[in-house]
Formats: sequence, structure tokens, C-alpha cells
Amino acid sequence: MPFLGNKKATTKRLNFIFSKHQNCFDPSIFETYIRTLIMSEKLKHIAISGNIGSGKTTLAQMLAKHYGWTALIESVDDNPYLRDFYEDMTKWAFHLQIYFLNSRFKQVNEIRGDERTTVQDRTIYEDAYIFAANLRKSGHISERDYQSYLDIFKSMINFVKPPDLLIYLKADIPKLVRQIEKRGRDYEYAIRIDYLKNLNEHYQEWIGNYNEGKLLVIDVNELDFVENIEDFSAIVGKVDFELNNLFNQ
Repeated sequence: MPFLGNKKATTKRLNFIFSKHQNCFDPSIFETYIRTLIMSEKLKHIAISGNIGSGKTTLAQMLAKHYGWTALIESVDDNPYLRDFYEDMTKWAFHLQIYFLNSRFKQVNEIRGDERTTVQDRTIYEDAYIFAANLRKSGHISERDYQSYLDIFKSMINFVKPPDLLIYLKADIPKLVRQIEKRGRDYEYAIRIDYLKNLNEHYQEWIGNYNEGKLLVIDVNELDFVENIEDFSAIVGKVDFELNNLFNQ
């Protein structure tokens, strides 16, 4: 049954049907059906943020499978600048950040134009507030190029709606290094520890001041949600709690 105008009207109509035909419905199934309808209307965009190697892509795929969402994953194989960037950051930093910014903006438009609920691997905010800012601070992007980048970002952000729920995966350097080594991308072996440390500092500042919407911080330092089902279940429990709060607003 489609929505009849809005959430309240639909719920009222379904409750009326249930009251007239109680013997035909399992109450628990009926409640689940209503919640699914409400979710499909209200929940549009979940985003997972975090440093390189924090587990964003894997968790996005696992949550998509668990909830029946669509996973929108950041493609590294199709990125024409990433390998060059890790070999020479100063030469390719601006090119890479413009590529990411444009790619993420297209993703946001894709999400808002899709009727399905989407879980996104990294946000457009991180491109500007974390990675571009860090590259400017480190001297890999000139002030002139950085200001041009920010002008483009500010023009784009006027058309961007924040995610309904932002999930931040908090991970310390040893955890990030283990994860990066485990996935074995050869070009990532050039990543310096101080680069990851600087990114973490930018993340702490950004997350500490995030006020665009609902935020769930998950400390993954002692978690292995891929190998340990209890760890993944704990994350799902936290997500469920935030979603319930979102639905009850």
C-alpha cells in the first residue's frame, strides 16, 4: 500500500483497516509494516565518515545488506589521480580534491533523486573540511588554489542537504595502520603516519563542531565488526537507537 498523502494519513488509514480486520493481521507484522513505510518516507541518506582505513566502505556494505539499503561506495579503482597523488602529493593534491568534490556532489544529487535509502561512503563535508584543509595546512595546496577550491565548494554546498544520520568511525593510528596494511593496496604503502595523524586531528575538530544533523560516533579501536558478529550487532543496536529517535521526531 503506498502512502496516502503523508505519514500521519497513512498510519491513520492503516490503523483503521487493522481495527476492522484484526483477525486477519498479526499485530507484530502490522507494526513492522507501518515502520517500514515510515522509514521509506523519512529515511533517505545515511553517511559513514572516518579516516583512511577506519572501515567505512566495509561497514557501508554490511549495513546496506542488513537493512536493505543501497550502498554508494567511493570508487578507488576508477580514480585517475589517487595513485599519482600518493607518489607526489604536492603535484596532484588540487587535481585529486577537485575530482573528489565533483564526484561527491554528483553522489548527493543521485541520493536525493533516488526513492531508495542510501548509505554513503564518506561525505562532501570531509572533502573540504578534512582533506583539502589538511593539504593546505601541510603546504601541498597553495593558498590561491585552496581559495578557488573553497569557492567551488561553497557554491555547491548551497544545493546539498545533509545526511539524515552521520556515522563517524573513530579510530586511532595503530588501528588505521593495521587496516591499511590488511587490505593491501600497494599505493597506500606510501601513506605517512603524520599524514594520518593530521587527518585525525581535522576529524576531531570537525566532528566536535558538527551541527548539520544527527551524529553517531562509534569507537572502532577495539571492534572487529567483520570477523565478530557481536561487534556488528552492537553497531546495529546503536544505529537502530538513532533511527528510532529520528522516526519519533
